[in-house]
Amino acid sequence: MERDTIIITCPNCGAKNRIPKNRLKDKPVCGKCRAPLSAQAALDHPLEVTDQTFQREVLGFPGAVVLDCWAPWCGPCRMVGPIIDQLAKEYAGRIKFAKLNTDENQRTSGQFSIQSIPTLLFFKGGKLINRQVGALPKGEIEKQLRSIL
Repeated sequence: MERDTIIITCPNCGAKNRIPKNRLKDKPVCGKCRAPLSAQAALDHPLEVTDQTFQREVLGFPGAVVLDCWAPWCGPCRMVGPIIDQLAKEYAGRIKFAKLNTDENQRTSGQFSIQSIPTLLFFKGGKLINRQVGALPKGEIEKQLRSIL
C-alpha cells in the first residue's frame, strides 16, 4: 500500500498529504487548507534547476531539498548521478532532489561557494543546513537524508 502512495507537503500550510500515485494527475488539494498540491513536489527523479529557477524550486520549497551540484565533464559527478536518481525514487514525496549544472549556472554556484564537484547541498525550509563534497557512497548520503527528515 505504501508504495502506491506518495506524501506531498503542502506549500501553503506545511501539512503532509498521502496521495495515491494514480491520483496525482487529478490535481490533488491539501486535506487541511485545500490549497492545490504540486505533483512536482513528489517527483521521483531529480529536477533540473537553473540560476533563474533556483529561488523558486529550492529556497522557496517548504520541505527538504537535496541539490546536486555537478558538471557534465566531471567523472565523480557521473558516478554520483545514478545514486541521486535512485534516492529520488526511494524518497519521492519526502525529499525533493534537484540538479544544478555548475558550468551553466555560475551565479548560484558562486552564491554557495561551490569550489569542488560533486557537491550536495541539503536544504530544509529554504535554509542550507549541510553540504557534502565528493563522490560519496549511497549509505553516506542516506545518513544525511535521515538527519533532515
